[in-house]
Amino acid sequence: MKTLLFLVLISACGAEPHPGNSSLEHERIVHIQENGPRLLVVAEQAKIFSHRGGNVTLPCKFYHEHSSSAAAGSGTHKIRVKWTKLTYDYLKEVDVFVAMGHHRKSYGGYQGRVFLRESSENDASLVIINIRLEDYGRYKCEVIEGLEDDTAVVTLNLEGVVFPYSPRLGRYNLNFHEAQRACAEQDAVMASFDQLYDAWRSGLDWCNAGWLSDGSVQYPITKPREPCGGRNTVPGVRNYGFWDKDKSRYDVFCFTSNFNGRFYYLIHPTKLTYDEAVQACLKDGSQIAKVGQIFAAWKLLGYDRCDAGWLADGSVRYPISRPRKRCSPSEAAVRFVGFPDKKHKLYGVYCFRAYN
Repeated sequence: MKTLLFLVLISACGAEPHPGNSSLEHERIVHIQENGPRLLVVAEQAKIFSHRGGNVTLPCKFYHEHSSSAAAGSGTHKIRVKWTKLTYDYLKEVDVFVAMGHHRKSYGGYQGRVFLRESSENDASLVIINIRLEDYGRYKCEVIEGLEDDTAVVTLNLEGVVFPYSPRLGRYNLNFHEAQRACAEQDAVMASFDQLYDAWRSGLDWCNAGWLSDGSVQYPITKPREPCGGRNTVPGVRNYGFWDKDKSRYDVFCFTSNFNGRFYYLIHPTKLTYDEAVQACLKDGSQIAKVGQIFAAWKLLGYDRCDAGWLADGSVRYPISRPRKRCSPSEAAVRFVGFPDKKHKLYGVYCFRAYN
């Protein structure tokens, strides 16, 4: 602050011409400019699409403004490249990968799955292999050279399906943390608002409110009706806001994507109890399928079967991609029979065999 005041006083003194000194008769302006052209970081695409198990490149290149070439750096300072994943509110960042010179470091669940493409001297693009469901989101590429730095943001979207989930206990029985575990147990993760919004645009209509990954509680309505916000309201994603993650209880919206395996209905000579269904899949070299797997097979593979079957959570469901009489006549959907008594010998079973 003292330095700034000193400069202002000098400027004020120099503003009035001095009669005894002709060299101060004209006002002088001093321009202060940093050495070298400004560093620019650019993402050629703002959104990248992939799926679970796939490989993807998040684009990022850096240049120097007004430079005659696209050279990587000025040569004065080493280039440092840092990739982070942004939280939904942009307030926190999760470290993903850092590179400087010959030094490379990846973090957390990204270890062994990320590296720089480096197709040219100014290429800071990040390659992610064997994509996981939790990799979905926004990533920041930051390039630092001396005192100069700039950033670009890239969104990684995953092909997949959003589905509502409630446990055997019934509607509105999950706090936020239990909801996270419930999705994970069904081969899924909690859906984001963007994923739920895209599902709503594709026709998802569900009248029970559910947790989303940002801690909000929302539900999608395409056909307004009295029990779901009112008949005279407009279609949309209804927002209950943010609730206590420990005490508040709702359902949950989960998200899953492609799987590396085979989902199938087990042909068996008799109907099965739940325990018999589990053993029948094991005997066939598989495991009883999860809810996320039946939704992925239905949505992404067009799986269609009009036979109700046990799933791992004890529910009974069946997937219909071609609506017909006695098999979801009005719409394509994964039909939910319920959580019957596990001793009832009334149903078949859906199995899943993972590929190595």
